[in-house]
Amino acid sequence: KAGTAQKLVLNMISTSVMIKLGRVKGNKMVDMQLSNNKLVDRGTIMVAQQTGLDYELAKDLLNECGSVRAAIEKHQNNG
Repeated sequence: KAGTAQKLVLNMISTSVMIKLGRVKGNKMVDMQLSNNKLVDRGTIMVAQQTGLDYELAKDLLNECGSVRAAIEKHQNNG
């Protein structure tokens, strides 16, 4: 129980820090390192949801830009 409580507190602290650093857009953490397939998939889904693109186009845009934030901003600025 103490370990769970400690984990919850640390999660709240890290989430608060990320919000203050501007790494969150809405309720999504958009400034994450796309270091594995699961995170690339999660980022692709975020780009698709934010831009209205289908999954494959969102994945291409994400691969081109290298980050979720950059992909969303590029799409918003171009269209």
